[in-house]
Amino acid sequence: MKDFITNEIKNETAVLVGLITPDQNEEKVNEYLDELAFLAETAGLVPGKRFVQRLDMANPVTFVGKGKLEEIEAYVKEEENEIGVVIFDDELSSKQLRNIEKILQIRIMDRTSLILDIFAMRAQTAHAKAQVELAQYQYLLPRLTRMWTHLERQRGGGGTIMRGPGETQLETDRRIILDKISRLKQELKDIDKQKTVQRKNRGKLVRVALVGYTNVGKSTLMTLLSKSDVFAENKLFATLDTTVRKMTIQNLPFLLTDTVGFIRKLPTHLIESFKSTLDEVREADILLHVVDISHPAFREQIEVVEKTLYEIDNTEKPVILVFNKIDAFTHVVKDEDDLTPRKRENYTLEELKQTWLSKMNNKETIFISAREKENIEDLKQLIYEKVKEIHITRFPYNDFLYQEYDEEEQEQEYDEEED
Repeated sequence: MKDFITNEIKNETAVLVGLITPDQNEEKVNEYLDELAFLAETAGLVPGKRFVQRLDMANPVTFVGKGKLEEIEAYVKEEENEIGVVIFDDELSSKQLRNIEKILQIRIMDRTSLILDIFAMRAQTAHAKAQVELAQYQYLLPRLTRMWTHLERQRGGGGTIMRGPGETQLETDRRIILDKISRLKQELKDIDKQKTVQRKNRGKLVRVALVGYTNVGKSTLMTLLSKSDVFAENKLFATLDTTVRKMTIQNLPFLLTDTVGFIRKLPTHLIESFKSTLDEVREADILLHVVDISHPAFREQIEVVEKTLYEIDNTEKPVILVFNKIDAFTHVVKDEDDLTPRKRENYTLEELKQTWLSKMNNKETIFISAREKENIEDLKQLIYEKVKEIHITRFPYNDFLYQEYDEEEQEQEYDEEED
């Protein structure tokens, strides 16, 4: 279990690399690299110089072109001891990793391995650690041919990478990893059974799940609604462990769940490994989709979350779009002689409220500030109405109005992860 999980990381400087392609223009690439820089900071690295190249598609051998790779090599050698890692904004193949490392002679990471590293750092419980470790082994399995040292000589640090002596150890390493994957899958299968029993023990109470892009304020909102302490931090993936609270609004009891945040290009290994955690989304009756309206790319973040939710569970469920951080929202007034189309940053908050956002896909919407506690009572009323619609179908005689609930039981914490 301790093969990969890392607690400390050096503050190394990281070079960031991205591609402009027909599928993503320069503006989009800059947004991705901004997010990659935030990921690097979350992992304890210091984001440094960025390299961007325009190509029709990624070079299958070195990701970027020969000239651009030589430019990166010259910069890394010039800085010498300052640069600790080069991070690419897309997932690299085994061949690309091997060739790039051979030329740059420095540690190489891609977006997927960086996210896996952050998950390893954030994992606090046995369940989360097992899920992360499984995802890491599944990521590394097809990349065995580029390892520099044997599996048993693993090391920690930013970019926890196993390295092997080469082809001579390939089959041995593959067998070791396959055995570990098999063991972890069985371990998680056993945990899944326990979690299924826990969920059944909650009875027929309506379940409301907080979902959304990472760092949009879900945990802060969870703390505010449930009046309990939930870890929240201005970093990506501040918490991995699903937390469930039993709460009431106007004597109506229901369960509120905080889930792990989503992100662009979320590794498929994580979706598979975090199956039991994501089951909370599948079994939820109502979804509170929290959106950071102050983020320049909030529309795309909505699309990323909706796409991921569809992959997890394509059944139709009531969704409340909660546009958070209205206190941080800013806009730029467009010059009168500027004839270019208005962009998101040119709209005021009131204008956005009146546009298609307030009627997005026929979903209920509300604009709040969890930090400033603005419009929270309106949100509670909206949640109450949605929960009540489902509750009365399960308890048609409105028995929830007459049930007696122990105050301590109402505050009871249903932590999904236990060591």
